[in-house]
Amino acid sequence: MERKNRLAPSILAADFKTLGSEVAAVTKAGAEYLHIDVMDGVFVPSISFGMPVISSIRSVTDCLFDVHLMIVEPEKYIADFAACGADSITVHAETARHLQRVLHDIKSRGLRAGVALNPATPLSVLDYVMPYLDMVLIMTVNPGYGGQAYIPEMTGKIRALRQKALELGMPLDIEVDGGINDRTLRTVLDAGANVCVAGSAVFSGDRAENVRKMRNVMAEYTEF
Repeated sequence: MERKNRLAPSILAADFKTLGSEVAAVTKAGAEYLHIDVMDGVFVPSISFGMPVISSIRSVTDCLFDVHLMIVEPEKYIADFAACGADSITVHAETARHLQRVLHDIKSRGLRAGVALNPATPLSVLDYVMPYLDMVLIMTVNPGYGGQAYIPEMTGKIRALRQKALELGMPLDIEVDGGINDRTLRTVLDAGANVCVAGSAVFSGDRAENVRKMRNVMAEYTEF
């Protein structure tokens, strides 16, 4: 099965004084996805941003907007995030009371649908929604803050999910978010991840050079 690897810089780590320029810099360097963490201060401790920020940067780039909803009752906001420019919407299995219904709503709008799993959430919660999924986001840290260290036990979780997708014949994207840097990138790629979120590893120092280095590593991996 051919593998399509994507780097998804997380704007949570960007300099918000010049957010438009930050987005332009990483997409010009070759980032095809932009990871957008929406936090509500309830499901996770932090509050980040919402629809106005997403709308404001939509005109800066045509890259895929990978919107990660770390919020309670995500079903209330799918239409709003679709309207402001999301291309892919990921909801947490821990917060979506009627997970299948939410995924169906996302896909009915022509968007990519994803489910995120916290580190302690088992893969078994996906068993009855796999046909609705374009992507699964495995949190490799506990969500809520940037700059955390990668949780080593998540490597086996990534590997198990990739094996499950292969057995089902699904070209499933497996995204990882948390602690992804020069040291952990190969670990997650070896395990079967193919969409890698990186925050400080991209937005610290030379943004364009950081993107190029990470994409060069990802280019070495061509098959699941």
